[in-house]
Order: sequence, then structure tokens, then C-alpha cells
Amino acid sequence: LRQPVLGICLGQQLMCQFSEEGNTPCLGIFDVPVKKFPPGDIVPHMGWNSLTIKARNPLFQGISAQDDVYFVHSYYCGLSACTIAECDYILPFSAAMHQDNFYATQFHPEKSASVGERILKNFLQL
Repeated sequence: LRQPVLGICLGQQLMCQFSEEGNTPCLGIFDVPVKKFPPGDIVPHMGWNSLTIKARNPLFQGISAQDDVYFVHSYYCGLSACTIAECDYILPFSAAMHQDNFYATQFHPEKSASVGERILKNFLQL
């Protein structure tokens, strides 16, 4: 059994293949590039947004559909087979991802009140 790992915000982005931020190769755990939000709405994406949970996952035990979490980011991970929750801000993106023992959230659970607290507790119980 391998130790679960949780990447938060930039941590999720570092687990992807490549980032447009500085044209940087990343760890490649998730087979998706990190891209900068296109011009449009206000960037960075900062504030509360709802999650759409896409896959049953122990990270989201006790979390309701459309619960709000807190985001602060200018770059996003696209949708992939590893996406377990998404958010829509300018375009749909991966709000949370999971592959093997790697879990990641683009949002900040530590700033997401009781919803974030529950997600962190769920992770600690893995």
C-alpha cells in the first residue's frame, strides 16, 4: 500500500504533465496540461464556487452536490479521466483529481470552511 498524497492548488498543477506558466515540465501524474485562463472574466479566479462531483470518491464522502469551496488561481487543469470534481469559471476545469494514491484539489480546502474541513478529514482517513 502506498501513502496517499494530496496536492492543493499549485500542488495539483505540479502533478500534471506541463504548465504554460513558465513553459514548465511537471510531474506527469495526471495526463493533462495546465493552461492560463483566457481573457474574459476576472483573472485570477478568486472566491467561492460550487463543485460538480463527477466520480464517487472517498475524498468527497459527506460532501453534497454543488457545495461551495474557495479558489485562488490564474491557471487551470483541463478535464481528464482523472477528474473527480469540476468547476466552471470562464470554462469547465478540474477542481479535483485522483490517480492511484495521488489526490489533488485546485481549490483550497483549508480556506473552504466546513466543506474543506470535511475533505481534509476524509483525506486523513484514507
